[in-house]
Amino acid sequence: MFDAKKVKDECVLWIRRFFEENGKGCSAVVGISGGKDSSVVAALCAEALGTERVVGVLMPQGVQPDIDAAYALVDHLGIRRYEVNISAAVNGVLEGLAVLPEISRQTRINLPARIRMATLYAVSQSVNGRVANTCNLSEDYVGYATRYGDGAGDFSPLCDLTVTEVKAIGRVLGLPERLVEKTPIDGLSGKSDEENLGFTYAVLDRYIRTGEIDDQVTKEKIDRLYKANRFKLEPIPGFRLSK
Repeated sequence: MFDAKKVKDECVLWIRRFFEENGKGCSAVVGISGGKDSSVVAALCAEALGTERVVGVLMPQGVQPDIDAAYALVDHLGIRRYEVNISAAVNGVLEGLAVLPEISRQTRINLPARIRMATLYAVSQSVNGRVANTCNLSEDYVGYATRYGDGAGDFSPLCDLTVTEVKAIGRVLGLPERLVEKTPIDGLSGKSDEENLGFTYAVLDRYIRTGEIDDQVTKEKIDRLYKANRFKLEPIPGFRLSK
């Protein structure tokens, strides 16, 4: 029942309105991994604003084995690109953190994502841009995003779209199939998204949209992740003076 063409057109108009109201003449700055999400966001922005107003930022950490997919995306769209290797920045922070009794595994996993977002904002401020958030509904639903890392941004085109729907829009946009179907890997843990989660996005997407799921154990895990990670999507709690 999902009308990818209709939703794509609506999203393009939404992006145009956002920039008219929040950055007239600014460029969209998109972190490019070569996966479906950054590919679709970059393509949507290119259609909405024109390729001359989309800036792709490639941010490998040392050697990135699949960076050819990121090159393929920016070449396919014909957008401006910058490559910033974050390896030295990550290592520098980790060296500084040596003052801690122990650096946790979670710290090591999430630090590169936060440095990438700092890099995107540094580029954005230098090119008169607005940073795109590339997270989708499926990832957000189970908290599969780093707060103030890939979970940050100035505008979020995919926040109400499941992985299945993002892929459908990617095909409507004419993106190469290898980018649309590229196995999602967070680039942090060395595993695919679905390996980390313990279930497929197809199962998750069906549950989100229909409430249907075949395995009770998986249902309970999804529900637990959703409940534990809802805070990531909420505004920062703030103390307010009593009146």
